[in-house]
Amino acid sequence: MKEQQFSNHSRLVPGFHVITATAITLLFGGSVVNLYHSIQNKENLYSASLICLASIIMALLFWYVRSFPLKAQDRAIRAEESLRYFILTGKPFDNRLRLSQIIALRFASDEEFPALADRAVNENLRNSEIKKAIRNWRADHNRV
Repeated sequence: MKEQQFSNHSRLVPGFHVITATAITLLFGGSVVNLYHSIQNKENLYSASLICLASIIMALLFWYVRSFPLKAQDRAIRAEESLRYFILTGKPFDNRLRLSQIIALRFASDEEFPALADRAVNENLRNSEIKKAIRNWRADHNRV
């Protein structure tokens, strides 16, 4: 695996992010068209409604199967980085630091982490700005 840095740190899983998302979108679109024609022809309305409902359920599952684990991971990252900051500085994180900033800071080396955390609060840096400011990238291969 190539060394992780800002330009290649995000992960795209084609089977999930492209194929499954496209298939669910097409299924939903087709089910709406099918439901519309069933209403017009007054045929198979029950079946068309069930297919449309199933496609909505799949879309919701697609969304939540990704968002729930990310929330848990975000909490773990906040705890890990808060402990790391405390070990390095002897102080807790500034409570003005947003979760998105903390998540971005996890890529910073121990040497630049405390100063960059303070800078993120004082300059209200966005997560992309924090990541771009990192000089010595600390890879995170465990994020899913």
